[in-house]
Amino acid sequence: MTVTVVYDNSEATELCAAQHLYLKPIAKLMINVLLPESPEPSRPVSNWEVLDQLKSLICPDQFTTVRLAKSTRDFIRFEGEAETRSLVQILKAKLHGKIIKLNGLETDLKVVVTDAQGEWEHFPKENVATPMGDGSEEQDHDKSPNSIYFEGLPCKWFAPKGSSGEKPCEEILRVVFESFGKIKNVDIPMLDPYREVITSGSFGGFNFGLQTFEAFIQYQESTDFLKAMKSLRGMKLMLKGDDGKALACNIK
Repeated sequence: MTVTVVYDNSEATELCAAQHLYLKPIAKLMINVLLPESPEPSRPVSNWEVLDQLKSLICPDQFTTVRLAKSTRDFIRFEGEAETRSLVQILKAKLHGKIIKLNGLETDLKVVVTDAQGEWEHFPKENVATPMGDGSEEQDHDKSPNSIYFEGLPCKWFAPKGSSGEKPCEEILRVVFESFGKIKNVDIPMLDPYREVITSGSFGGFNFGLQTFEAFIQYQESTDFLKAMKSLRGMKLMLKGDDGKALACNIK
């Protein structure tokens, strides 16, 4: 999970003003470059040469990050990320359907761009019980999902202001995520010394130098759980400093 500097936070929405935390949309696109059906053996296609051509096509705009997602005999796929979703649409218009010409290749390469799907795109909506009016509503309510497991939350962003340490605070975690509804239980395994000893302290990690933690949040109502899941889908967690500068990180 990468922590990045945010240069354009125009699409961010407030999560918790007291902690200066926001949700910023993940803005990604998948770029497929179709290779010739009969590749010329004397001229292999370089992934990085293709990437340079893609960067030239979108100039002066730039990707925030871009990585090679897959390379086969038929296509090369890159996953690109931009600062905002509106910029993604601009990049898509600049790339989709375009032709790449490489020196030494007689056949041109076609570019096909699609929106990248997030890991929560297929979150099952049927998980939330629908009242049947036959007395089973209460029973269905008990079976409805109401808890979220988080991984990759930055400790420092959930620590009390002015504290010398960087351990997260349960009360701050509760305040932040109660923006979606009343929370019944909060659990941060890192704060339990007994579990930390038993598991050799495996309840946290490091996010490019930023210590992270995992947490469990149980909502009183399944409808609030669903509201939280919908709101967090396709989002990064963003911290805006007093100086106006912002950082964002992916959370699971």
